Amino acid sequence: MNKRNYQKELDALIERNAAAGEKPSLLLHVCCAVCASYVLEYLYGHFAITIAYYNPNITGEGEYQHRYSELRRYVAERQMDEIRFIEVDYTPQEFFALAQGHEADREGGARCSLCFSQRLGYTAKLAKEGGYRYFATTLTVSPLKNAGVINAIGERIGEQVGVEYLPSDFKKKNGYKRSIELSKEYHLYRQNFCGCVFSEKEAQMRESLKNSAN
Repeated sequence: MNKRNYQKELDALIERNAAAGEKPSLLLHVCCAVCASYVLEYLYGHFAITIAYYNPNITGEGEYQHRYSELRRYVAERQMDEIRFIEVDYTPQEFFALAQGHEADREGGARCSLCFSQRLGYTAKLAKEGGYRYFATTLTVSPLKNAGVINAIGERIGEQVGVEYLPSDFKKKNGYKRSIELSKEYHLYRQNFCGCVFSEKEAQMRESLKNSAN
């Protein structure tokens, strides 16, 4: 079985829409400004983008609001005036309810897949209610995230909800590298953990081991 090239699929879809003179609506799930930086640069102009910042997994309201303010600052400074935002409440209790029984899962394991499903499921519901053509996520720009897993979840949810999922592997074509360049250029806050308290603890543990090794 050939491994799918999600980036090529997305490029082909963009070319088809452009040839048809279409600029379809897209509800884009965004986790932070760093991940969004390249993705928005890449998609802007091809889609009518609305951002859904739904991330109940993020630990602490201060962290949550800081990432959100950085995202809005980036969009404003890039003068991406056509991008709109859907305001979403911060509901960490939803993530902790989901994570029960999975507290000891390794990073990238079952707990993360559940988290992806939760965030993409909510985004798909908003997309359906709002009449968007597509929904997607910036999560695949990270080299620490499995694009195959995320795309499989997105496509399954899209079929269930009845809205088309936009396939992606934004780390391709030097997407992750470009996100780092943009983060430096715009002085974006770059967190050292994905978002949840469990990923934060793993990051702290890695840092402690690194320091002790030195």
